[in-house]
Amino acid sequence: MLDSDTLEFLQLAATAATAKKAFEIAVFDVSELTSFTDAFLLCSTSSGRHLEAVATEVQRRLRDNKRKPLHAEGTSGTTWVLVDYGDFIIHIFTEEQRSFFNLDALWGDAPQMTLEDFGIDESTEEPATPS
Repeated sequence: MLDSDTLEFLQLAATAATAKKAFEIAVFDVSELTSFTDAFLLCSTSSGRHLEAVATEVQRRLRDNKRKPLHAEGTSGTTWVLVDYGDFIIHIFTEEQRSFFNLDALWGDAPQMTLEDFGIDESTEEPATPS
């Protein structure tokens, strides 16, 4: 089970990715399946430029909330960016790379969360407020 701090940062990252029109956003709770992280956030983009915009926005929002990555791989001109925050890892792919590597199937045994689970409506780009 993911702790509340991790969930809060995952929600922030998912919101940032949604704001930049990333799609197929999913979060896998891998805490019971691996020792190196607790969760993966995966999202898809339509092109390399789109990937860069999503990666920049996600990292900016997390940095603005005092979260700095331990490690990042992939820069301009790539088709997959990985940003490791320790308790969670963000994977930003072009659509083709996500399909090729198919991490969704690899980690398919892990509980999965969607934008709805985080209260994020793709059309509003921000978490829904509880009523």
